Parts: sequence; structure tokens; C-alpha cells
Amino acid sequence: MTIVLTPFWCNGVQKLKKAPQPPPKPAHGLTPPALDDTIHYERCLAQLRSKDKNIEKYIYLSALKEQDPHMFYKVALLHMPEITPLIYTPTVGDACLQYSHIYRRPEGLFISINDKGKIRNVLKNWPRIDEARISVVTDGSRILGLGDLGVNGMPISIGKLSLYIAGAGIRPESTIPICLDLGTNNEKFLADPLYLGLRQRRVSDEAMTAFMDEFMHEMSIAFPKLLIQFEDFSTDHAFLYLERYRNKYPVFNDDIQGTGAVVLSGFLNAAKLSSAASGRPLSSHRILFFGAGSAGVGVGLQLMSFFTLQGLSKEEAREHIYLVDSQGLVYNDRGPLAEHKKVFARNDYHGPPITNLLDIIAHVKPTALLGLSTTKDAFTADVLQAMGALNPRPIIFPLSNPVRLSECNFEDAVENTAGQVLFASGSPFPEMQFNGKTLYPGQGNNMYIFPGLGLGAILARATSVTDSMVEASSLGLAESLTPEERGLGLIYPHIERIREISAFIAKEVIRAAQKANVDHHTELRSMNDKDLTEFINSKMWNPYNGFAKVGNMSHL
Repeated sequence: MTIVLTPFWCNGVQKLKKAPQPPPKPAHGLTPPALDDTIHYERCLAQLRSKDKNIEKYIYLSALKEQDPHMFYKVALLHMPEITPLIYTPTVGDACLQYSHIYRRPEGLFISINDKGKIRNVLKNWPRIDEARISVVTDGSRILGLGDLGVNGMPISIGKLSLYIAGAGIRPESTIPICLDLGTNNEKFLADPLYLGLRQRRVSDEAMTAFMDEFMHEMSIAFPKLLIQFEDFSTDHAFLYLERYRNKYPVFNDDIQGTGAVVLSGFLNAAKLSSAASGRPLSSHRILFFGAGSAGVGVGLQLMSFFTLQGLSKEEAREHIYLVDSQGLVYNDRGPLAEHKKVFARNDYHGPPITNLLDIIAHVKPTALLGLSTTKDAFTADVLQAMGALNPRPIIFPLSNPVRLSECNFEDAVENTAGQVLFASGSPFPEMQFNGKTLYPGQGNNMYIFPGLGLGAILARATSVTDSMVEASSLGLAESLTPEERGLGLIYPHIERIREISAFIAKEVIRAAQKANVDHHTELRSMNDKDLTEFINSKMWNPYNGFAKVGNMSHL
């Protein structure tokens, strides 16, 4: 076996270390005589496609990942549009709901409220402490649009990290899926004899915060080079813990920041097409959010950047964003509001509550309607037609996951806007023919953003994930479309190019970290963009083992 030595910097001195070695092949006689990786790839793909239910495909892929991770990621990267919905949304939602029933083997780290005071001892049990670079952490309290799933939320952390590996080349041994078990208020799970979590209701906010303080402190000691991504915490806790820890540890919240970044990117491209059709300036767009939870407000905060990029002040930008919650239009005179909603509460409306979405559209006259409500079919034919009547090319983004909770589907959006809709959803929809033309739905999938954002933060050894780094990831994605993709009217690039996209985003994130002075890998500052991109590509883990060229990944 060839020993590969790779250079690294330590206290300003360049040293060498042995690169991770692939697992040795089984000794002669322990595999069939004609076992060949290329043919076995075809065998695995055939086995996958023989399953007639997506949850069965998920189970098969989970087993393949454990038994042969190189093959799993080969299959994933060669068939991203097919595999991504199976290992993440929408199938991961069903995997979470059934987790305690389909559980096969331990994967990841489980830390419960009963470990309070001894979290350090639990972390020490992780078998690859020195390799750890990124962790996705959930408490299972708000999984997708499915509610409080408790410890059944673990597949969310597992799935996100699989996408980090596939999409950005993070080494598998560098990832730690973590589920925090702080109880659940889901009565169905509490009564389920197969439920794998604690059989108790969720602890108080005070107890949770004390637990989280200990957890984050011990994580920083056990894994000093670790980037932490918070995932699917309840709305109030998502905002609370992001603000509590973001300036102390390298941490970000994908629901708030990742969703915001990917939507901002798609909106940048959609707004240009919409303004070209209407003749209105980019600064005149008005965005109506249907849904005012952590994702909705997080996206709204990120989309303020769209308007500041057009020269508006933050206060002026805020005036272009409207929120709708379960009680209708969010405005200050309506009464007490949750803290996170106040930032976009309107001061220019003082009448009775407006609760009907059609009436709100008539009042606001939005150019864009974004759904983050998890309310199925909330964008009815009347709503879509109203948006089409107001705008030559209306922007409709039903972003709720999974598909069965989407505010509308692509076909309805196309048919009710005479094919003029600029569409992006949270979950995938198929392309369709309309008036002799093929129309392609965009998917505002966070997978476009978080792999490159995470890779850039890790390579820069960022001490924190700044707003400028998140914005850089969004602008990088918006700029990553090829001329051919723009010619098709796409607002997001083809997902098959995810590694190329992630490398570009990582470069932009590293540059933003350098400007914010939060990078500890200062040697990267002297590299030009070409050399930095080559450095990023060299750090991407490659599962191909003999696949000389795969799509646009021949540089790996």
C-alpha cells in the first residue's frame, strides 16, 4: 500500500502527516472471483431500483453506506437527482416518522438530558475524535413540517451529513451526526413500545439552556476543530441558540441561515427575470411570506440583503418584506407578537386583522409569494391567478417540506399563471410540457448551500460563521449558473454539478472569512483565486476509485 504524506501547518511550521488510507480489500478467497467494482456499481443500482417504495430504498441505501461507503457515494454522485430525494427530503421525513420501527444499527451520537453533568464522558466515547470536523445537531423538536419527533429526528442529522460528504467531499470519518434527547411532547411516540427515546415530556426552557451550555462547551473541548450545524430545533430555540453561541463557537443554523441563503440566491436570479418582464426596478420588489416561523423569518432576514445590494438601507429593505402567520398579516397594532416576528411587523397598517390570503395579496400587491408554512395547497388556484394578474412573471416559491406539505405544486403554478411563473420549491417536482415548451421547476434545496458553506468554514478554520460568509455562499450560488442553464431559464444550477458548485461557494466563503478576520488558516490569504480553488478541490474526498471522469468532476 502506498503511503501518502500531506503537508499541514502547525504554529507557523509546515509538517507532514500520513493521509487517511482506504480500507484494505478483503483477502483472496473472501470475495467472489469475478467481483468487479464497475459491475458491482451496476448491481447496486439495480438492487436499489428493484425496491418499489422510497422508504425501502432509504433502508437499502443506509445499509449500503455502512457496508460499502465508497460505493454508496459513487451511486449518490452519479445519480444526484435520483438519490438526493431518497437520502434527504422528502423520504427522510418518512424515515424519521418510522425511525424507531426501521432501526437497524447505531449511527451517530445520542446525548440525553440524563447525561447532564457528564456530557464530556459521552463525547469521549466517539471513536474518531481526532478526525471530527463537522457535526449536525438536532433535538428533534421540529423535524421538517412534521413536528416534535424526539429521538426519531436522528435521520435528519445523518442525511444532512451524507449530503456534506457527497456534495462537498467532506471525509466520512470527519462527520458526527448528533441527536439530543430532551424528551418529546409527541403522545404517539410516548405510547409507542418501540420508541427509542426517553419516555418523558420535554424539559423546561431553563433546563434545556443549561444542558445546551454544557453541551456546547464540552463539544468545543472534545472537538476543537469542529463546525456545528444546528438543525430542526423549534422556532424559539433555533433563534435563541444561534444568537447565544454564534459569536463564541463556529456554529450556524441551516433552517435560519442556510434556507435564507439558498432562497436569496434563487430570488436574485428570479427577480432579474421578473423585472425584465415588468420593466420595474429590482429595488421595487415586494415579498410576501406565508409562514412566520424560524425558516420564514430567517429567509426574510437574508432577503434583506437583496434590497441592500440594490442600494437600499436596512430600514428601507425591511419595508419591502411582509409576513403572514396563522392569524393573518403581521402588524404591530394586531397585539402581542412573538419576539422573532417583530422585526418584520408592519407599522403602515392600522385596520382590522386581514386573515384571508387573497385579501392580503390585494393589500400588499406582492411581486413574490414565498411559502414556509407547511400548509398543503395554501396557494390555491385563486391565489396563483391573483399573483399572475399582478405580475407578468410572478415569483412563487412554495418552500415547505416534504412534498405533501408544499403550498402548491409546479403543475398548478404553471397552469394558473399561463406558464409565466418563476418557481422554486423546497422538495423536487418534475419538469413539464406547457404550450410546446419544456418548463423546469427550481428547487430551493439547502443542499446547494450548506456543503460549500461548511467546507469553506472548515478549510478557513473559521472561529465563527459570520453573516458575510452566509451571504457570500448565497451570492456564489447565484453566480454559479452556466450560460446553458441561464438559457433554459433556470434559477438554480443542475444539482449534478454540486461539487463544482460547492468548490466555488467554498472559495467565496473563505474570502469572506478572511475579510471578517475570523480565519485561522491564514496561509490561504496569499493564494490567488485559481490556486485557492485548486486547494479546495484537492481537499475533497473522492469515492470514485477508478471512475476516471464523472460529469463535471474530472478535476477531483
